[in-house]
Amino acid sequence: MTATSRPNEPAKRSSGKVIGRIVWVSVKILIIPVLCVAALIVGLAIGYGVLGDRPMSEVFDSSTWKHMYDLVFAAGS
Repeated sequence: MTATSRPNEPAKRSSGKVIGRIVWVSVKILIIPVLCVAALIVGLAIGYGVLGDRPMSEVFDSSTWKHMYDLVFAAGS
């Protein structure tokens, strides 16, 4: 009875598993910022459109945000 010995080479991963793991880690890292941006957009649309009784299309207009910036940071008298 002779036991067959296995060579001491490290186990090789298939390239599909490596790519799958890289994709999964990338998705896990990117999901939080993507969800935060989506929540920001939905919150702006609801706050400006529903609560503010304004057209929701104005949320994405840069002049709206310039006007709000000017109101907040205007020099007092």
